[in-house]
Amino acid sequence: MKTSYASASRPSSAGDDDKFHDECGVFGIYGHPEAAAMTALGLHALQHRGQEASGIVTHSAGLFHAHRGLGQVGDNFSTPDIIERLRGQSAIGHNRYATTGETALRNVQPLFADLEFGGFGIAHNGNLANAYQLRRQLIRQGSIFQTTTDTEVIVHLMAHSRGATTLDRMVDALRQVEGAYSLVAITEQGVIGFRDPLGVRPLVLGRVAGAYVLTSETVALDIIGGEAIRDVAPGEMVILDNSGVTSFQPIPARKQRFCIFEYIYFARPDSRIEGRSVYDARRLIGRELAREAGVDADMVVPVPDSGVPSAIGYAAESGLPFELGIVRNHYVGRTFIEPTDQIRHLGVKLKHNANAALLAGRRVILVDDSIVRGTTSKKIVEMVRLAGAKEVHVRISSPPTMHPCFYGIDTPEQTKLLAHNYGLDAMRALIGADSLAFISIDGLYRAMGEATGRNSDSPQFCDACFTGDYPTALADREEAISQPCLSFLTERAAE
Repeated sequence: MKTSYASASRPSSAGDDDKFHDECGVFGIYGHPEAAAMTALGLHALQHRGQEASGIVTHSAGLFHAHRGLGQVGDNFSTPDIIERLRGQSAIGHNRYATTGETALRNVQPLFADLEFGGFGIAHNGNLANAYQLRRQLIRQGSIFQTTTDTEVIVHLMAHSRGATTLDRMVDALRQVEGAYSLVAITEQGVIGFRDPLGVRPLVLGRVAGAYVLTSETVALDIIGGEAIRDVAPGEMVILDNSGVTSFQPIPARKQRFCIFEYIYFARPDSRIEGRSVYDARRLIGRELAREAGVDADMVVPVPDSGVPSAIGYAAESGLPFELGIVRNHYVGRTFIEPTDQIRHLGVKLKHNANAALLAGRRVILVDDSIVRGTTSKKIVEMVRLAGAKEVHVRISSPPTMHPCFYGIDTPEQTKLLAHNYGLDAMRALIGADSLAFISIDGLYRAMGEATGRNSDSPQFCDACFTGDYPTALADREEAISQPCLSFLTERAAE
């Protein structure tokens, strides 16, 4: 394999460490003469799903070509010579968000390996909840791991499999893993997509100019002038090759538990997931929030950008004006000065600034998507008060986040989640608001079309971060609890 490497310093997260981060976005294409360029464009559209690293692997005439690097897509694929070196009509790509520890080039996906049946590249969105146990077993059997990612476990399981074909080995490997794993893979024959039997993470099948595409979100199809065909079903494997699109169901689907936080925050509002507009979902959540937690005020102000659609819905339902009382600086990337304690304290103002002329003397409803640690909410409330707001009422378009995610979302350990440690009034006092309200779990389900709210016996979504109802076994976490020396497993999501 021909591989080139690039690197960049880790992006600053000033003011952003109090938000959840999705771990990655994936893109795959087969049958396009400019497969690498299409993949780079698709990754640009999926940049919100991971900003710390990106990579592309292509195939042409029996040779695989790769370019991977730390930093955003534009840092790695902005020059024509890089794209020209990535020859071939098939490609897969990946955007990564690292969770803890050093951001290392060896962990940048897509991963690639020369196996008995030929070259194989893979990119993964999600988290394998039994990766540590599988990794330990594989090492005992002689596997030598090159990364610290859970994705590499799939590669080694395939290498150990007795399956007769690539697909047989891949299915054999996936039947041994638990958790969330929407993925794309590339072989000499074509591109493969697979979604776990619960359908926790999104994966969409589309087409452009006669070529077929697999991607995390429909916005990646929009940017290349493509169209969505359908969502890949839970437990479905899709093969893109010379015969077109082939689909089969190697693992029986279970009742779907799609991540509800994709609708609340992670996905781009201009995406459609599971047949539903993300923007419309957020707007309807805002309407339901207004019905549940209305308050006398003069205006509704979103915390940009993720709070905007819900704030629009809240304003429409309450009859209050929607105003841009906080303005976001979209040009904040890496900090241009050393992040001293003083600069970190100003981190929120690097990204947001209060519109004092609009807020002075007014009763303000601030709408945001979530509260994690509470540090950012506290700074934003303080900023709005310093701009002259008479009252500040905070409304959150998700239920209180009380549990960590083990399915591909970077969340703090449970003890650092504000809602796990404090009741509603204590949280209100800590962030300095005049009132604080979250949408209820039943209200969230009503907004998503479940008229009676959440059915506790058969929930429609994965909502474990709110309810603690994890849809799969958490083998690594359970082992870490029983063996305190492995407690690091409960404090991180897989990289």
